[in-house]
Amino acid sequence: MNPRRYFLLSTIFVSLALPLLAQPKGGAAPPAMTMSIPGFPDGGQIPVKFSQAAPGVPVGEGTSPAMSWAGVPAGTQSFVLNMHDMDLARNKTTDDQVHWVVWSVPASASGFPEGVPKGAQLADGSFQISATGPMYRGPGAGANGPFHHYVFEIYALDSKIDVKPTADPFETRANVMKAIQGHILGKAVYGGLFRRPN
Repeated sequence: MNPRRYFLLSTIFVSLALPLLAQPKGGAAPPAMTMSIPGFPDGGQIPVKFSQAAPGVPVGEGTSPAMSWAGVPAGTQSFVLNMHDMDLARNKTTDDQVHWVVWSVPASASGFPEGVPKGAQLADGSFQISATGPMYRGPGAGANGPFHHYVFEIYALDSKIDVKPTADPFETRANVMKAIQGHILGKAVYGGLFRRPN
C-alpha cells in the first residue's frame, strides 16, 4: 500500500476505532487518547531543528521534540513510544527504520521534554533505543528524494513490560512490540514529514 495512504488510514482508524472499542456498555465513550508535539503540526513538516540535518548534529542523532499526551485510559501502568520512518525499510526486509523506542515510561508521565538525553536508561527508569544507539535518531531523508513519513505512536499499557535492550535495535523493538500485545489500553498517533533541505 502507498505509504502516504497507509499513514492517513492508520491515523483515521486510531481516532475512530479505539474510542468505540473502549466504550462501556450503556455508557458514553471515554475521550480518545491524544498526542501533541508543539514543534510542528500533525501531518506537517518536521523542523530541521529536530532532524539529523541540524547544524552541529552528529550523524544519526538529533534533538528530540517536546511532546505530551492526554486522555489516558484508567488503569494505565506504563507507556511505550515508537517513532519510525514508514518509507525506509532495512536491508530488503519489511522492518522500517527504528528512530526512537522508549518503553517502561511511568504511568505518571504525561510527555517528554525537548532534548531527551542519551543513555540506555533514563532518570525515570524508562529505556530508549534507536538505530543509532541509546538515543533519539532524528529524521534524515535525503534532499533529492520525496518527503518521508515519520510516525510517533504512544501506547498506554495495563502493565509494565520486562524488556531489556539488546545490541540490535530492530530486535529490541520487536521484543517491545511483542510484549505489549494484549496489554494496550489506548493509543495515539502523531505524524510529520521530512526531507533534508537543499
